[in-house]
Amino acid sequence: MTGAELTPGAGTPVRYSGFRNALDQLRGAQKTAARGAPAYSRFINRRLGRYLAAAALAAGLTPNAVTGISAVFTFGAIGLLLAFPPSWLLGTCVSFALVVGYAFDSADGQLARLTGKGSPAGEWLDHMVDAVKTAALPLSLAVALFRFDAADRIWLLVPLGSALVCSVLFFCMILTEQLRRQRGVESVADDSARPSWVRSVLVVPMDYGLLCLSFLLYGAVPVFLWVYTAIFAATAAFLVLAAVKWFRELGRLGPQP
Repeated sequence: MTGAELTPGAGTPVRYSGFRNALDQLRGAQKTAARGAPAYSRFINRRLGRYLAAAALAAGLTPNAVTGISAVFTFGAIGLLLAFPPSWLLGTCVSFALVVGYAFDSADGQLARLTGKGSPAGEWLDHMVDAVKTAALPLSLAVALFRFDAADRIWLLVPLGSALVCSVLFFCMILTEQLRRQRGVESVADDSARPSWVRSVLVVPMDYGLLCLSFLLYGAVPVFLWVYTAIFAATAAFLVLAAVKWFRELGRLGPQP
């Protein structure tokens, strides 16, 4: 089926049939969510990504092109953060761009699974974009707060600490997953390991989607910083607990054959 179809009794094509067909296909090509997937990422961002992946499929875009679009929105938000002083308008624009970038980040993987066009190079590109944004977003926030003298210098330690914690967490997650794969262990192995909505809600404080939305408060910098600090503290606590769990789990796998 093509992306355009004539409406009965009309002389102009509408481009919804290809989108709907792609959306139906995507519903049946979903990867099982990780057990610890936070609520926003699992229930909202994944669905947004599915709609964007359907639109990308109907438009003939490749997964790498979708990754590129995600990078444009994400790094565009970072550029805005560095270019303009804190305000409600800036916070709204930054939050919107981050949310859209995050949705496209979900869409590229869904599109790759559906079309079978996923590749090691594409996965590498996706992870590289994620790695850069993980460090660049908190570092740009620290630079912006310093440049526009928007907060006391002591507050700069929060985004600087977040850059360290988030980068280490991202590396730990990727490395743990790769070591599991080497030994044939999947993150979700059976029905008993399926994700719980209770757990998804409990880990919301360290959800990247919540971080994106927190910039809506950037017009009130003191309030934003307290919210950002709470997210940072939750993420740091999660890193400590997860690192201990992952180390013990990998230790039980034994040496590599």
